[in-house]
Amino acid sequence: MLLLRDTTTTRELADAVRDHTALVRDSHAGHPDHASLGRKFTATLRAAAGSGLYEDTLGPALVAKAAGTEPERAIGDLLTELPFLPKKALSEGGHRAFTRGLSEFLHYYESSGTTGNPVAAPKALDDLVANTINIGELWARILSPADRALILINAPFAPAAYQFEKVLEYLQVLSLRPWVDNITGDYTRVLRLTRELGVNVFVGPPSRLLEMIQFAYRNDEPVPAFEKLFLMAEQTGPAFVRHLERLTGARAYVAAYGSSETGTTAVTCEHRNLHLQTQSYVLELDDASGTRRVDGRPDRGELVVTTLDILARPLLRYRTGDLVEITGTDCPCGVATPLLRTLGRSQDLITLEGNGIRQNDFESAIWAGEENGDTGHIRHTDDAAGQAGKAGAGDDGSRLPVPRPGTTHVLNYMLVIRDRTILCLATTTGEADAAWTEATTRRIAGLFPGYELALRPVEKLPPLASLGQYLGWKLSRVLDLNDDRNWDRLPAPIRGVVETTLAEYASTTQS
Repeated sequence: MLLLRDTTTTRELADAVRDHTALVRDSHAGHPDHASLGRKFTATLRAAAGSGLYEDTLGPALVAKAAGTEPERAIGDLLTELPFLPKKALSEGGHRAFTRGLSEFLHYYESSGTTGNPVAAPKALDDLVANTINIGELWARILSPADRALILINAPFAPAAYQFEKVLEYLQVLSLRPWVDNITGDYTRVLRLTRELGVNVFVGPPSRLLEMIQFAYRNDEPVPAFEKLFLMAEQTGPAFVRHLERLTGARAYVAAYGSSETGTTAVTCEHRNLHLQTQSYVLELDDASGTRRVDGRPDRGELVVTTLDILARPLLRYRTGDLVEITGTDCPCGVATPLLRTLGRSQDLITLEGNGIRQNDFESAIWAGEENGDTGHIRHTDDAAGQAGKAGAGDDGSRLPVPRPGTTHVLNYMLVIRDRTILCLATTTGEADAAWTEATTRRIAGLFPGYELALRPVEKLPPLASLGQYLGWKLSRVLDLNDDRNWDRLPAPIRGVVETTLAEYASTTQS
């Protein structure tokens, strides 16, 4: 997987790959090695005790107790004695989590810092190996060396793009990892390479894919006809997934779930289910009723993570702030680890006078017209991709309705809130005339009782709408201008549209 000059390290790496691969496959088969997991847990406690992050909360008595506990019982006996690690504490003391010198890491990365200060998240050799195998063993059920993948993740300080490049190397899949300037948003070269190289797999956040498709429409370029979308880093509900499938003709997978800090805690299989990586994490759920281990039974709450394979910067009972659901069902793929559904960040909720609106609520309404197959104006890259590109795949494996040329739908959107008015800025697949605007407005207005809803088609959205992987839905797609500081987040052309529309509604209300 890696070329290393030091022969001793190379031999140790080969042993680590062999051992972790066996542990992964045992977990997939429903026969986890509890003794091995217990030993990893005890090693994590021992490593954490040597970091500054836990010097005041993890005493020597607990470490000694762990050393004297049978491996099979270590997690069950000791987990609840550990303190929780809030996001703020990690954000304020990220470097103090290190248990090794900086030169012992391979690459330096940080989290995005959208929910606090950026957190140091460098990659060491051992956690890189474990995370790569965890992802690769499940992605291997979907990808083959015949595939060609575009990794489009504009996050230079986050480890995701590099990590997925390593996974594709592990699977011997050709990949390219271009960069798109966030200011110009010029995808010309990316679209050309996608066509010329016959790229059939997209790997990256949905917002970046939507911006690339929007650029293609605006510049009369063909929309890439991918066969597989590997989506991550954003909350992507069923309506969003279906929308992207119809635009690209691909089968979409919410491919992985995790963070820069924790690594990848869940990975998709061929049936589009996220499987928890229980060989590398101890996972808990927390809510008003208390905290309990994830055991595969149906449950939901905030995910709490203890890492087992990141000894260079271990995390004990880390509160992610993410709301998740454990389905409690078996997967047809046969992998026996519990299935997870993401429910978004706890703060990703628009609350208007007690009316809570989540991302999928709005997207189900804004893209409802596509259920009839009226996506329209799809121009795929070539006829060869057309067989896969005529329509996306439904949840049951069937093909979604073939797009009908000449129709108009919302391509991408952003919501702006000001006083009693909610403005929906939208890019579209075709010409948005008055009749279409009125009909679409009526369809979504019911979500906002007591508010005046205005829909305004625009040529291009603010850059915020392509930054969902950094900001989350509420921060990148919902701009609350009742807080005057948020006006500065709008670029001049969009600010003009917003100001004009709000002024129109203000004068209508006054008259």
